[in-house]
Amino acid sequence: MADSLLFNPRTYDPAQFDPETRRLLRATVDWFEDRGKRRLIEDYRTRAWLADFLAFAAKEGLFATFLTPAAAAGNKDQRWDTARIAALNEIFGFYGLDYWYAWQVTILGLGPVWQSDNTAARTRAAELLTQGEVFAFGLSEKTHGADIYSTDMLLTPDGDGGFRATGSKYYIGNGNAAGLVSVFGRRTDIEGPDGYVFFAADSRHSAYDLVKNVVDSSKYVSEFRLEDYPVTPDDVLHTGRAAFDAALNTVNVGKFNLCTASIGICEHAMYEAVTHAHNRILYGRPVTAFPHVRRELADAYVRLVGMKLFSDRAVDYFRSASPDDRRYLLFNPMTKMKVTTEGEKVIDLMWDVIAAKGFEKDTYFAQAAVEIRGLPKLEGTVHVNLALILKFMRNHLLNPAEFEAVPTRLDAADDTFLFEQGPARGLGSVRFHDWRPAYDAYAGVPNVARFREQADALCEFVTTAAPDEEQSRDLDLLLAVGQLFALVVHGQLILEQARLTDLDEDVLDELFSVLVRDFSAFAVELHGKDSATADQQRWALGAVRRPVVDEARSGRVWERVEALSAAYEMAP
Repeated sequence: MADSLLFNPRTYDPAQFDPETRRLLRATVDWFEDRGKRRLIEDYRTRAWLADFLAFAAKEGLFATFLTPAAAAGNKDQRWDTARIAALNEIFGFYGLDYWYAWQVTILGLGPVWQSDNTAARTRAAELLTQGEVFAFGLSEKTHGADIYSTDMLLTPDGDGGFRATGSKYYIGNGNAAGLVSVFGRRTDIEGPDGYVFFAADSRHSAYDLVKNVVDSSKYVSEFRLEDYPVTPDDVLHTGRAAFDAALNTVNVGKFNLCTASIGICEHAMYEAVTHAHNRILYGRPVTAFPHVRRELADAYVRLVGMKLFSDRAVDYFRSASPDDRRYLLFNPMTKMKVTTEGEKVIDLMWDVIAAKGFEKDTYFAQAAVEIRGLPKLEGTVHVNLALILKFMRNHLLNPAEFEAVPTRLDAADDTFLFEQGPARGLGSVRFHDWRPAYDAYAGVPNVARFREQADALCEFVTTAAPDEEQSRDLDLLLAVGQLFALVVHGQLILEQARLTDLDEDVLDELFSVLVRDFSAFAVELHGKDSATADQQRWALGAVRRPVVDEARSGRVWERVEALSAAYEMAP
């Protein structure tokens, strides 16, 4: 019997969605399955551009249906629905990150457009989506990265209400084919934030110079240069501070997609890894008979389940967000930072088991092992997102507020607030519901209770031993604290989703045994930081815990992992 917690193309039936969403998700799976593994791997190895995939997506109206908000829609099935977007992310990750990337940077390119009041640009974007075009997000630059304050894309007023744009952009996905590129720049006649401009460019224009693909991949991550590019009033998406906010709010929307792509990668790789290990005989026994192998594969499995539970629950907060409920601003960088780094751990655990097999050219695992590394590094590094997460720590741990319970959000609704987020500031004032009830509900699960001790200890740390003013400038120490806080938030949403889905408590207990070990490891890391005070060092060692060991429970979880052997294999 297939594991219901993991995506399996053989049994996939997204019955939770409306008929057209189900049809498109299943059609996407079938398209990849019909192509087969050999073609999938060969396209990856030869760095083939994704023309066939984009032709399929255009024929089915895939991007247009999933990425056109209802306000710009041409039919009833078009909306911006984070739940089904997440489902498609997982499918794309399962078959190859190159496909996901073309979709992801289209989402980023659309962000400034759908936030804009420019009716002409919005209409044009909707038409381009209907035609099957892709989009691009022209923010980062070779010299400055994504440092918005330092953009060298310069717009000179032309005297007719428009501009002439000159400058370069670097690391811009889909820059070779985008029907519309949302480009960030600044005016030459206005200093400071009032001079920012977001405008729409066309990669086919003669003043758009495609320099090169900066990566060795099917992903086309371009460097392009505009030289005296004409920007008409109809091309201007945002000006002034609104352009700055549009950039950050777009990243808020797009950043979320990395977690479910990581999940898809890990799921496909896990089927391969468990099948290989379980059918390989060493010293007269299957590789999976060795205790260390069982531990590594079981750890990988429960970490992957945790990734899915957290991400699914975060969708609900995204979709329920409003000006008065901005809890998504914490859960979003959590999915970006925590879920994607968990994905790296999952792959590493499995790779330790399958060893040289993970390099072989006829496996999906070989590309998974490479591509999983990219997700923690896109849309802000782990360090950037950890620093962001820290802004919420005190309010989340110590200062809860009252909120109505957020339900599971699988309804066919348009997530309008994502394009009405407003000014990108005030993070320190965001309030959260009390995290403790999620833990209280599972107080009888031994390792949840053990982890709760560590979470309570972190509250004590924040109250009695928090970094002082000087230490607050030591980002190395702060990031260790951020990892501890992230674990508490990670556990909270996992528990909320476990309750909503009636998760098997054996799996939950085994997962939290891993989280207890993780918390202990980060506490030891904090203890060793150069600037850690004596009180902080004592606290750190006092927060170390040993997980509750239960061989019978671990044996039952192992049976779930073992059942993944031959549960799915992509057709040749």
